[in-house]
Amino acid sequence: MTPERFEKIREVLSRRQMDLTVLMEHVGTPHNLAAIARTCDAVGIFEAHAVTDMTRIELRQRAAAGSRKWVNIRTHGSLEGAIDTLKERGMQILCAHFDDASVDFRAVDYTRPTAIVLGAELEGISGEALSRSDGSIMVPMLGMIQALNVSVAGALILYEAQRQRMAAGLYDTRHMDEATFARLLFEWGYPRLAPFYRKKKRPYPALDERGAIIGSAGAASR
Repeated sequence: MTPERFEKIREVLSRRQMDLTVLMEHVGTPHNLAAIARTCDAVGIFEAHAVTDMTRIELRQRAAAGSRKWVNIRTHGSLEGAIDTLKERGMQILCAHFDDASVDFRAVDYTRPTAIVLGAELEGISGEALSRSDGSIMVPMLGMIQALNVSVAGALILYEAQRQRMAAGLYDTRHMDEATFARLLFEWGYPRLAPFYRKKKRPYPALDERGAIIGSAGAASR
């Protein structure tokens, strides 16, 4: 790993937003899952969530494999469990859904801990999700078609969240705990070496300020 790549990884991890996320409710198209995951990475989200049929998890994980290197996608067997998990973290739950009670997505305060619920491509947001949420947000549309692709709608909403959070200085301070930060620095910087340490149940070695492993260069081979 070059010092330049190490610095890039450190900067990205330092800006990760631990209290901004998306919850994908049975998003079924691998392309959409991958697109949403890429947007999560681009706006600095640490972890995304998905309610999914267990028989389809492997397909979806393969589809988002590139993005999963940088954004963990936590899967849930039920919507109730997913929302309970997010509410326990103090997040407001907002459904991307158009109805009479929906507000313009730009009128919401995303500097608060927030989870955006994105619905399935054909069915949209479920009634259960709406009943458990804190409100609905919508993207105003002036054309004949009244629904955007789920990944496009998600991108618009998340970039508004990023804009607000940047203006509030939330990307200027690291919010990740030190143990997670150090772990991901090594796993992202040394993706081929990290599995060796995990298999051997050995702690990751420390890194110096340039990203080099402190200690013997041959330590992993012993």
